[in-house]
Amino acid sequence: MSNQEQTKTAVVTGATGGMGREIVADLSRDHRVVAIGRNAERLAELEGPGVTCVRADLTEDFDLPELDHVDVLVHAAAIAQRRSVASASRDDWEGHLSINVVAPAMLTQRLLPALNRAGGTVVFINSGAGRGGFGDNVVYAATKHALYALADGLRKSEHGIRVSTVAPGPTDTAMLQGLTDYNRDEVIAPAEIARAVRAVVDAGPTTQLTEIQVRPRVE
Repeated sequence: MSNQEQTKTAVVTGATGGMGREIVADLSRDHRVVAIGRNAERLAELEGPGVTCVRADLTEDFDLPELDHVDVLVHAAAIAQRRSVASASRDDWEGHLSINVVAPAMLTQRLLPALNRAGGTVVFINSGAGRGGFGDNVVYAATKHALYALADGLRKSEHGIRVSTVAPGPTDTAMLQGLTDYNRDEVIAPAEIARAVRAVVDAGPTTQLTEIQVRPRVE
Protein backbone atom coordinates (compact mmCIF):
# COMPACT_ATOMS: atom_id res chain seq x y z
CA MET A 1 0.00 0.00 0.00
CA SER A 2 1.41 3.40 -0.95
CA ASN A 3 1.80 6.32 1.43
CA GLN A 4 -0.98 8.15 -0.38
CA GLU A 5 -3.36 5.25 0.17
CA GLN A 6 -2.39 5.02 3.82
CA THR A 7 -3.32 8.64 4.42
CA LYS A 8 -6.71 8.65 2.74
CA THR A 9 -9.35 10.15 5.00
CA ALA A 10 -13.06 9.41 5.25
CA VAL A 11 -15.73 11.18 7.30
CA VAL A 12 -18.92 9.28 8.12
CA THR A 13 -21.99 10.68 9.88
CA GLY A 14 -24.58 8.45 11.49
CA ALA A 15 -21.64 6.22 12.40
CA THR A 16 -23.42 4.44 15.25
CA GLY A 17 -26.43 3.39 13.16
CA GLY A 18 -26.79 0.02 11.49
CA MET A 19 -25.59 1.23 8.11
CA GLY A 20 -23.06 3.68 9.52
CA ARG A 21 -21.24 1.06 11.59
CA GLU A 22 -20.80 -1.17 8.56
CA ILE A 23 -19.63 1.75 6.41
CA VAL A 24 -17.06 2.76 9.04
CA ALA A 25 -15.81 -0.83 9.35
CA ASP A 26 -15.41 -1.19 5.60
CA LEU A 27 -13.76 2.18 4.94
CA SER A 28 -11.36 1.80 7.87
CA ARG A 29 -9.63 -1.01 5.98
CA ASP A 30 -7.84 1.59 3.84
CA HIS A 31 -8.86 5.00 5.18
CA ARG A 32 -8.38 6.99 8.33
CA VAL A 33 -12.03 7.36 9.37
CA VAL A 34 -13.61 10.17 11.37
CA ALA A 35 -16.81 8.61 12.72
CA ILE A 36 -19.48 11.09 13.83
CA GLY A 37 -22.42 10.04 16.00
CA ARG A 38 -24.49 10.99 19.01
CA ASN A 39 -24.36 7.83 21.13
CA ALA A 40 -21.20 7.85 23.27
CA GLU A 41 -21.32 4.15 24.17
CA ARG A 42 -21.72 3.01 20.57
CA LEU A 43 -19.02 5.41 19.44
CA ALA A 44 -16.65 3.90 21.99
CA GLU A 45 -17.19 0.51 20.33
CA LEU A 46 -15.96 1.96 17.03
CA GLU A 47 -12.84 3.64 18.37
CA GLY A 48 -9.67 1.89 17.35
CA PRO A 49 -6.70 1.96 14.99
CA GLY A 50 -7.59 4.20 12.08
CA VAL A 51 -10.93 5.35 13.55
CA THR A 52 -11.36 8.67 15.36
CA CYS A 53 -14.77 9.19 16.95
CA VAL A 54 -16.53 12.53 17.31
CA ARG A 55 -19.63 12.80 19.45
CA ALA A 56 -21.83 15.50 17.95
CA ASP A 57 -25.32 16.74 17.32
CA LEU A 58 -25.30 17.59 13.62
CA THR A 59 -27.86 20.35 14.14
CA GLU A 60 -25.40 22.28 16.31
CA ASP A 61 -21.83 23.55 15.93
CA PHE A 62 -19.24 20.89 16.72
CA ASP A 63 -15.49 20.41 16.56
CA LEU A 64 -13.72 18.17 14.05
CA PRO A 65 -10.08 17.12 13.85
CA GLU A 66 -8.06 19.29 11.51
CA LEU A 67 -8.47 17.71 8.08
CA ASP A 68 -6.18 18.87 5.29
CA HIS A 69 -7.91 16.59 2.82
CA VAL A 70 -11.06 14.48 2.79
CA ASP A 71 -11.21 11.68 0.25
CA VAL A 72 -14.65 10.39 1.19
CA LEU A 73 -17.61 12.00 2.96
CA VAL A 74 -20.58 9.74 3.69
CA HIS A 75 -23.81 11.25 4.98
CA ALA A 76 -25.55 8.33 6.73
CA ALA A 77 -27.24 10.21 9.58
CA ALA A 78 -31.03 10.49 9.31
CA ILE A 79 -34.25 10.31 11.28
CA ALA A 80 -37.55 8.80 10.16
CA GLN A 81 -40.91 8.92 11.90
CA ARG A 82 -44.26 8.03 10.40
CA ARG A 83 -46.09 11.28 9.83
CA SER A 84 -48.84 12.29 7.41
CA VAL A 85 -49.71 15.76 6.20
CA ALA A 86 -52.64 15.69 8.62
CA SER A 87 -50.62 14.57 11.63
CA ALA A 88 -47.22 16.24 11.18
CA SER A 89 -46.41 19.25 13.34
CA ARG A 90 -44.08 22.11 12.46
CA ASP A 91 -41.51 20.55 14.79
CA ASP A 92 -41.79 17.27 12.85
CA TRP A 93 -41.09 19.03 9.56
CA GLU A 94 -38.27 21.18 10.92
CA GLY A 95 -36.65 18.32 12.83
CA HIS A 96 -36.57 15.99 9.82
CA LEU A 97 -35.36 18.72 7.48
CA SER A 98 -32.65 19.80 9.91
CA ILE A 99 -31.10 16.33 10.24
CA ASN A 100 -31.84 14.88 6.81
CA VAL A 101 -31.12 17.88 4.57
CA VAL A 102 -29.66 20.94 6.29
CA ALA A 103 -27.03 19.04 8.32
CA PRO A 104 -25.49 17.25 5.31
CA ALA A 105 -25.54 20.48 3.31
CA MET A 106 -23.72 22.41 6.03
CA LEU A 107 -21.14 19.69 6.72
CA THR A 108 -20.43 19.36 3.00
CA GLN A 109 -19.95 23.12 2.75
CA ARG A 110 -17.58 23.02 5.73
CA LEU A 111 -15.49 20.24 4.21
CA LEU A 112 -15.54 21.42 0.57
CA PRO A 113 -12.00 22.83 0.60
CA ALA A 114 -10.63 19.54 1.94
CA LEU A 115 -12.77 17.53 -0.48
CA ASN A 116 -11.56 19.58 -3.44
CA ARG A 117 -7.92 19.21 -2.40
CA ALA A 118 -8.37 15.43 -2.46
CA GLY A 119 -10.61 15.26 -5.51
CA GLY A 120 -12.90 13.50 -3.05
CA THR A 121 -16.22 11.71 -3.20
CA VAL A 122 -19.41 12.69 -1.37
CA VAL A 123 -21.96 9.93 -0.79
CA PHE A 124 -25.51 10.71 0.31
CA ILE A 125 -27.40 7.79 1.82
CA ASN A 126 -30.91 8.30 0.51
CA SER A 127 -33.87 5.90 0.49
CA GLY A 128 -36.42 4.24 -1.72
CA ALA A 129 -38.73 6.89 -0.25
CA GLY A 130 -36.69 9.51 -2.09
CA ARG A 131 -38.38 8.49 -5.35
CA GLY A 132 -41.80 7.74 -3.90
CA GLY A 133 -43.42 7.65 -0.50
CA PHE A 134 -46.60 6.74 1.30
CA GLY A 135 -49.24 8.89 2.93
CA ASP A 136 -48.05 8.10 6.43
CA ASN A 137 -44.36 8.85 5.84
CA VAL A 138 -44.64 12.05 3.84
CA VAL A 139 -42.27 14.08 6.04
CA TYR A 140 -39.39 11.62 5.75
CA ALA A 141 -40.03 11.09 2.03
CA ALA A 142 -40.07 14.83 1.37
CA THR A 143 -36.66 15.24 3.00
CA LYS A 144 -35.23 12.41 0.92
CA HIS A 145 -36.62 14.01 -2.25
CA ALA A 146 -34.83 17.18 -1.15
CA LEU A 147 -31.62 15.22 -0.56
CA TYR A 148 -31.64 14.17 -4.23
CA ALA A 149 -31.84 17.84 -5.18
CA LEU A 150 -28.92 18.60 -2.87
CA ALA A 151 -26.79 15.84 -4.40
CA ASP A 152 -27.64 16.81 -7.98
CA GLY A 153 -26.95 20.49 -7.36
CA LEU A 154 -23.64 19.75 -5.65
CA ARG A 155 -22.54 17.52 -8.53
CA LYS A 156 -23.33 20.18 -11.12
CA SER A 157 -21.64 23.01 -9.23
CA GLU A 158 -18.51 21.33 -7.79
CA HIS A 159 -16.62 19.71 -10.64
CA GLY A 160 -13.55 18.93 -8.56
CA ILE A 161 -15.34 16.21 -6.59
CA ARG A 162 -17.55 13.21 -7.28
CA VAL A 163 -21.09 13.09 -5.88
CA SER A 164 -23.14 9.94 -5.52
CA THR A 165 -26.41 8.77 -4.00
CA VAL A 166 -26.86 5.32 -2.50
CA ALA A 167 -30.56 4.64 -1.98
CA PRO A 168 -31.41 1.52 0.01
CA GLY A 169 -34.81 -0.08 0.22
CA PRO A 170 -35.95 -1.58 3.55
CA THR A 171 -32.81 -2.37 5.56
CA ASP A 172 -32.41 -4.22 8.85
CA THR A 173 -31.71 -1.23 11.10
CA ALA A 174 -33.10 0.34 14.25
CA MET A 175 -34.75 2.97 12.07
CA LEU A 176 -36.81 0.37 10.22
CA GLN A 177 -37.60 -1.41 13.49
CA GLY A 178 -39.13 1.85 14.73
CA LEU A 179 -41.34 2.14 11.66
CA THR A 180 -42.74 -1.32 10.98
CA ASP A 181 -42.63 -5.04 11.69
CA TYR A 182 -40.71 -7.07 9.14
CA ASN A 183 -39.08 -10.37 8.34
CA ARG A 184 -35.29 -9.99 8.51
CA ASP A 185 -34.95 -12.52 5.71
CA GLU A 186 -36.84 -10.18 3.37
CA VAL A 187 -34.91 -6.93 3.93
CA ILE A 188 -31.39 -5.75 3.14
CA ALA A 189 -28.47 -6.48 5.48
CA PRO A 190 -26.65 -3.25 6.46
CA ALA A 191 -23.35 -4.70 5.22
CA GLU A 192 -24.74 -4.61 1.69
CA ILE A 193 -25.05 -0.83 1.92
CA ALA A 194 -21.39 -0.61 2.91
CA ARG A 195 -20.57 -2.67 -0.19
CA ALA A 196 -22.54 -0.24 -2.35
CA VAL A 197 -20.64 2.69 -0.83
CA ARG A 198 -17.39 0.86 -1.52
CA ALA A 199 -18.38 0.48 -5.18
CA VAL A 200 -18.86 4.24 -5.37
CA VAL A 201 -15.54 4.96 -3.66
CA ASP A 202 -13.59 2.52 -5.83
CA ALA A 203 -15.06 3.71 -9.15
CA GLY A 204 -12.45 4.62 -11.76
CA PRO A 205 -11.03 8.15 -11.81
CA THR A 206 -12.88 9.18 -15.00
CA THR A 207 -16.31 8.15 -13.71
CA GLN A 208 -18.77 8.73 -10.91
CA LEU A 209 -21.61 6.40 -9.99
CA THR A 210 -24.26 9.05 -9.56
CA GLU A 211 -26.93 6.76 -8.12
CA ILE A 212 -27.10 3.20 -6.81
CA GLN A 213 -30.52 1.79 -5.94
CA VAL A 214 -30.19 -1.11 -3.49
CA ARG A 215 -33.30 -3.29 -3.36
CA PRO A 216 -34.11 -6.39 -1.27
CA ARG A 217 -34.42 -9.72 -3.01
CA VAL A 218 -38.09 -9.87 -1.96
CA GLU A 219 -40.13 -6.80 -2.95
